[in-house]
Amino acid sequence: MLIRVLLALFTGVLLVVLYPPYGLALLAPISLTPLCLALGEEFRPWARFTLGYVSGLVLWAGVCWWIAPVLAVHGGMGVVGGWGSFALFCALKAVHYGVFGMLSGVLSRHVYGPPAIALLWAVLERTQEPLTLFGWLMLGDAGIDMGLPLRVAPFAGVYGISFLLALTAACLAAVLLKRPRQHALWAFLVFVPAVLPPLPAGERPTAHAAVAQPNLSTANDWTAEAYSQAKATLVSESMRAMADGPVDVVIWPETPGPMFYATDADLRARVKEVADAAKAPVVLGTIWRDAQGEPRNSALIAPGGVRYDKMFLVPFGEYVPALFSFVNQVSDEAGAYTPGTELALMPVGARRAGTFICYESAVGHHVREFARAGAEVFFNISNDGYFFRTQAREQHLQLVRMRAVENRRWIVRATNNGITAVVDPAGTVREQLPPFQVQSGRVGYGYVEEKTVFTVAGDWFPLLGGLLVIAALVASQWPNYRKPVIGMRHPARSEFLE
Repeated sequence: MLIRVLLALFTGVLLVVLYPPYGLALLAPISLTPLCLALGEEFRPWARFTLGYVSGLVLWAGVCWWIAPVLAVHGGMGVVGGWGSFALFCALKAVHYGVFGMLSGVLSRHVYGPPAIALLWAVLERTQEPLTLFGWLMLGDAGIDMGLPLRVAPFAGVYGISFLLALTAACLAAVLLKRPRQHALWAFLVFVPAVLPPLPAGERPTAHAAVAQPNLSTANDWTAEAYSQAKATLVSESMRAMADGPVDVVIWPETPGPMFYATDADLRARVKEVADAAKAPVVLGTIWRDAQGEPRNSALIAPGGVRYDKMFLVPFGEYVPALFSFVNQVSDEAGAYTPGTELALMPVGARRAGTFICYESAVGHHVREFARAGAEVFFNISNDGYFFRTQAREQHLQLVRMRAVENRRWIVRATNNGITAVVDPAGTVREQLPPFQVQSGRVGYGYVEEKTVFTVAGDWFPLLGGLLVIAALVASQWPNYRKPVIGMRHPARSEFLE
């Protein structure tokens, strides 16, 4: 058992180093192999669950450790509260991987094992956000710079790439476990991307945006003086960007403080000043109160007044999940926003833009709704200042890049203090401002009307995969429930019960 635990730990480590700050994405096709080896000869369900769980604990602790200081400082929970809540968070998130371990060990002994295991991985990834309220980096996100696997994203989303990478790992494990050669033949599926259309490379910008990166403090003490200076900085940086040439839109980041456009006449006057100078609308982050007085984290375009209220909120940062209600007893500084209920497209001249806010970049099935509704470009406003100087910024940008590829849309991203960037429809970062500085820039982008298969059909791949996984699990157990023939030995007990 010790060797198997070490293999599970190794898979956890391999998964961690795929993402920033390490970026060893070339290890992605073999990252699950050690865990698959450990599960392949383990017949005890509880042990398989434990092995998968161990991998999941290492993954989340290594990739998202920055959550703890965010809770400790900006959540006002202190070191013990922050790290304690993060430990519970990892313990809950790892359950998905325990389920993967328990079920994939059953599937691995069958000829359809490798593709069923890979589908199981992709399906469980898709369930992370709705079940645990937080989805971050998927295995497929490691393929953002892999030309061939990335071709799958416009058709099957990031989960299609996850499937291919997991399939490679499962096939390699089948070879090392000396399974019948038919198990390894499934590896030929990884060549499917070669027959798919290449990603659109080298597209030229047809429009320009002025993006402001004010580098405002994320400290909780938002004084009147600091607020006034923040507004002045946003205006001056916007003007500086526009000095380089005409723009089609001005984009400010998600607000790091209580900016209320509806009730702040000075803010409205400053936005109008910028819009008049640009002869173009301004997209900005603001806090909006609904008819019941509940606050919403919103994006607004002015003039025009179209507003989008953030629909997927950040746990702890913008609301407290019921399971963690004790957080309210530790601090009263945790956010309490109300989620929005519908999409809104923003007019930019004769074009339409979809603006998603901060963490929503991790929710691919939500972002694609903007393109499906007719958005020809994406704007992403964010305040990554809460991430301190951790790898979370690079991880966040990686998610944004995948959304661009899935929908074949340009994305103009404005953040408080980085990473402000422009991503093209092939997921390539075209322009980027240096982080942790007061900066602005006139950046190029384009409009795309075409809709990808993923944009139109959404998460059809994990849905189909879920049905196929259920079929594979039933098939794996079917011989154990056949009516015994007289004179034959009783069928073996179910693998689930061994």
